[in-house]
Amino acid sequence: MRIGLYPGTFDPITLGHIDIIRRGAMLVDRLVIGVAINRDKGPMFSLEERVAMIEAECAVLSKETGTEIVPHPFENLLIDCAHEVGAQVIVRGLRAVADFEYEFQMVGMNRAMDSSVETVFLMAEAKHQAIASKLVKEIARLDGDVSKFVTPHVRDQLLAKLGKT
Repeated sequence: MRIGLYPGTFDPITLGHIDIIRRGAMLVDRLVIGVAINRDKGPMFSLEERVAMIEAECAVLSKETGTEIVPHPFENLLIDCAHEVGAQVIVRGLRAVADFEYEFQMVGMNRAMDSSVETVFLMAEAKHQAIASKLVKEIARLDGDVSKFVTPHVRDQLLAKLGKT
């Protein structure tokens, strides 16, 4: 069984993330969504809320792609998380050149720790390349319309979290 790992903070999950998940799921038999517990980033949503949003969005994608897609919280090294879930492939999304520079360093470090785990880069669809969770939260905080960037379910969760429902 080919297992992939798509890691991120997903605070919140965006249409860009969903695009990468959908396309990544076509490459593997099981796609694990590694939900990073990154206390340094100070996420808006709790781990439980992020996992619940991912479960809701991925239930549809799982049926659509025929691939099992499951969230998996982690707080250790990415390569150690890959070992925990049995992943042979790490799926990473790229939006711009700046993403590539960071990802290039990450791949080098991961390969130095374990060269048997491959990293696959998927370019975000053009319409999703500008989407970043940080910007989505800022737009919502300033009463902008985020419906072009997240699903209706995630939009509702975001507005509720901001007390704007």
